[in-house]
Amino acid sequence: MEKQEAMGSYTHGLSLTERKNLIVTGVKKIENFDTEQFLLETSMGFMLVKGEELELIKLDTIQGNVSIRGLVNSITYLEDGAKKTKENGIFNRLFK
Repeated sequence: MEKQEAMGSYTHGLSLTERKNLIVTGVKKIENFDTEQFLLETSMGFMLVKGEELELIKLDTIQGNVSIRGLVNSITYLEDGAKKTKENGIFNRLFK
């Protein structure tokens, strides 16, 4: 049981201060990010953070913590189908 917890049984949580500093716990992986959005895989599903001048401040892969600074406009949890659509949109935007 301890081995399973050490391998990544993350508790998911959010802390947003003045819409400028976001701390997310329970992050399994960062799928994609730029200055306008972050796509995170969390223990509770995929989460999309949109905003302005977003930047990754801290990434702790052992604990599953991510700190993001910038103006946060929205935080959305995505269904599995929505994630694929969003990824296609990101790639389409990159390769226009």
